[in-house]
Amino acid sequence: MSARLPRRPNLLRAAVLVALLGSAAGVSGCAQIGDSVPSAFADPAKYDLYDCKQLETERKSLASRATEQERLMAKAETGVGGTVVSEMVYRNELISIHSQQRLADQAWRANKCHESPPDSPAAAASAAPAPAANGPRAPRGLVH
Repeated sequence: MSARLPRRPNLLRAAVLVALLGSAAGVSGCAQIGDSVPSAFADPAKYDLYDCKQLETERKSLASRATEQERLMAKAETGVGGTVVSEMVYRNELISIHSQQRLADQAWRANKCHESPPDSPAAAASAAPAPAANGPRAPRGLVH
C-alpha cells in the first residue's frame, strides 16, 4: 500500500512566492524615496536667514558639488561591481546635495533674488585707477 501525501508543497511554494513578490515590491518603493523627502537629508530652515548674495554663492557651490558627486558615481560604475559601490557610497550624499539645492532654490524664490551680472572686463578696467599719461610732472613754481 502506498500512502498519498497531501499537496501542501504547492501551497508552500505559492506562499513563498507571494512573500518574495511582496518584499520586492516593498523594497522597490524605497528606491524613489530620496527624491521625494528632502527634509530627511537637509534642514528645512537652513537657508531662511540667507540673503541673496549668500544664496547665490551657496547655489553655485551646491551645483559644483552635485556635478562632482555625479562624476564620482559614473567613475565608480565603470569598475567591477561599480553600480553597487556607487549606490552604497555616493547615492546618499547626492540625495543630500539635491535636497539642499531644492531648499536653497525655494529660499531664492521666496526672497525674489536675481542672478548678479557677470563681471565684464570693461567694468573691471574702469574701476582701476588710470596711470599718469605723460610721466612725472615738474613741480610748480619753477620757471626756466
